[in-house]
Amino acid sequence: MLIPHDTRIALDTVVDLVNTAPEGGRGEALGDVPSLYAFVEAHKISGVGELDAQDLRAVRAVRGRFAEVFAAPEARTAAGLINQLVAAAGTTPQLTDHDGYDWHVHYFAPGASVADHLAADCGMALAFILVAGERERLRRCEAPDCGRAFVDLSRNRSRRYCDSRTCGNRLHVAAYRARRREAAG
Repeated sequence: MLIPHDTRIALDTVVDLVNTAPEGGRGEALGDVPSLYAFVEAHKISGVGELDAQDLRAVRAVRGRFAEVFAAPEARTAAGLINQLVAAAGTTPQLTDHDGYDWHVHYFAPGASVADHLAADCGMALAFILVAGERERLRRCEAPDCGRAFVDLSRNRSRRYCDSRTCGNRLHVAAYRARRREAAG
């Protein structure tokens, strides 16, 4: 599956946004406006001005809608959720080549809020996955104590864990130890 650079960045951003939610024993990663600024800076989200508590509430609401996309039972439901997000953001597709990147499309309107920016660009990245017939790539980690979102970009769509070095390895080691205990009697 060939994914353009800007779509890949938006997919990474939406996954990281969904994973900021307080779930599975993790605290709220977007607890205040400074943490929202840190998220915006870490993801190099362009065109964002001053942020306030209203922006934080709006981004959390968009995050909740994206979480619903990952939990959608089928493509039609996911498509409806994405359509609502993108329409509410007032998308205005524009070609741009900023910050050393080649030409790519931004879907947010000039001067859009950070929530609308995320809804438009990340929503369109998720739409790309649905249009490609790859909704099953939008997953949640299968580790019982995790549940983090991820996009499975493996060739054979076989990824089960958000990170094979943490969740996957931890479960494989636990299974190995259980087999050893059982064999020892």
